[in-house]
Amino acid sequence: MIKFSKMHGAGNDFVIVTAENVKGLDYSILAKKMCDRHFGIGADGLMIVENSATSDIQMIYYNSDGSRAEMCGNGIRCFSKFVYNKKIVTKKDFTVETLAGEKKIKLYSTNNNVQNIVVDMGKPSLNTKDIPVKSDKETFINQKIIVKDQEINVSSILMGVPHTVIFVDNLEKYPVNRIGPIIENYEIFTQKTNVNFVEIVERNFIKVDTWERGAGKTLACGTGVCASVYISKLLKYVDDKVFVQVPGGKLNIFIDKDDNIFMEGSAEFICDGKYYLKDDLKIE
Repeated sequence: MIKFSKMHGAGNDFVIVTAENVKGLDYSILAKKMCDRHFGIGADGLMIVENSATSDIQMIYYNSDGSRAEMCGNGIRCFSKFVYNKKIVTKKDFTVETLAGEKKIKLYSTNNNVQNIVVDMGKPSLNTKDIPVKSDKETFINQKIIVKDQEINVSSILMGVPHTVIFVDNLEKYPVNRIGPIIENYEIFTQKTNVNFVEIVERNFIKVDTWERGAGKTLACGTGVCASVYISKLLKYVDDKVFVQVPGGKLNIFIDKDDNIFMEGSAEFICDGKYYLKDDLKIE
């Protein structure tokens, strides 16, 4: 049996386990099994808590389809609250190693109950080679692509993971579930892309729906919200501090003068449990 916790950040849900409890298992297969909403626990992704040689702790993240991902914004907030509550990390300011680099965490609590988590998400990259986008342009901002005989303006960015932002007039009426997977797998995105649909409400308020690479439509995406705010500011639609409404909740994003992005939001425990191990998860 594998001990696990299930958590969510703005409706983006995750299964979290410690590395010592999953030794010798194939993480990719484990993610697909545990995240299955019919035959498993059900989640958008799996996180494994591992020791780090360079940071206070390491976060290993897999999407629900079994693919490894560099980072997850809502996930790292859940991860941070998990390691603090389980006393794996005992301080409220600490660092987390990810494939997208080291992330700085600050926990805010009331009566020792963590209420909000601020993550220093670092600086994004607009370089097409970093994202990556197959293009002869240095950046891919406000570029037209053809989707089902329709011209769509897209802007792409690396926010730890690749993101593409599309501005829409009415998010509720936009066919996110139809357009999202097409752009996720669009040929110019050589490692696929997350797709964010953004409605500007005010200069300090936007709405975002995300189709996540490897997970499909989710109730929230932390890196996607950060990417959406950054592109919105780059195009002069919003200011430095932005309140973001996602289907599963809300997040606050702040961009400083050096283009560092800070994400603030909550993380909630859903349950602890035991997952019954199947033989096909073991590495021969």
